[in-house]
Amino acid sequence: MNPKAESVLKKTAALLDGAPVRKDYRGPVHVGVDLGTAYTVLVVLDDNYQPLAGRYQFAQIVRDGLVVDFIGAIKLLGEMKADVERAIGFPLTSAATSYPPGVPLAEVKATQNVLIGAGLECSGFIDEPSAANTLLGIKNGAVVDVGGGTTGIAIIKNGNVIHVADEPTGGTQFSLVLAGALNMSFEEAEQFKKDPANQKTVHSLVYPVMQKVGSIVARHIAPFDIEDIYLVGGTSGMFGMAEVVADMTDIRTTTPVHPLFVTPIGIAMNDRG
Repeated sequence: MNPKAESVLKKTAALLDGAPVRKDYRGPVHVGVDLGTAYTVLVVLDDNYQPLAGRYQFAQIVRDGLVVDFIGAIKLLGEMKADVERAIGFPLTSAATSYPPGVPLAEVKATQNVLIGAGLECSGFIDEPSAANTLLGIKNGAVVDVGGGTTGIAIIKNGNVIHVADEPTGGTQFSLVLAGALNMSFEEAEQFKKDPANQKTVHSLVYPVMQKVGSIVARHIAPFDIEDIYLVGGTSGMFGMAEVVADMTDIRTTTPVHPLFVTPIGIAMNDRG
């Protein structure tokens, strides 16, 4: 990964985890909204595509790329927008958003309507793995977005996306397996999964699901000459995920720092409002 993208990721993670925002900025902004299966993320970049502010929150308002709680999604995004506006001192008027590859047009429009309902003009759409590559800038390889509900794949050649695909299986499936194996609620499994102290236990229990993700990736990249795979999305940061995908595909696989924020930043970079 290029150093510039890594720097942006680190700065964004710091801001979203409570670092002070830049209150004196009054120039143009680029806003990205990622309505994920597990996390909704709002990222604001300045005119030089440097992080200015943002928020993220766990919320089950989307399932496999489909908005299942329309009113809840509008309420959550509206609250996040208002919170960011108070922090930076001026209103946000537009944002770009994303969709998993292969989602029906009606569902893409539903996501657009969530933004409109929250007071944001929708300035553009982009599929999730392609959005991720806007930040990463991969010229040749595969970008795999392992989200909460699905795994999205973009094949990139000479800087252009030549193939996209998306299949169910993501962080939700990991949590369901943990909940069943450890006799705990889904919410408890989510917290257990994120605790670094539990990573070896989690890995041993969800290893078959990791293999399924790896098999999805292997099948979709098989027709192409791929030398590198780049994993993004919150689930891709789980202990052992990159190694499993590499084993299943026999292709070098890497995960950038703070992979949860790669796609939201890339979405914001596509805000032309």
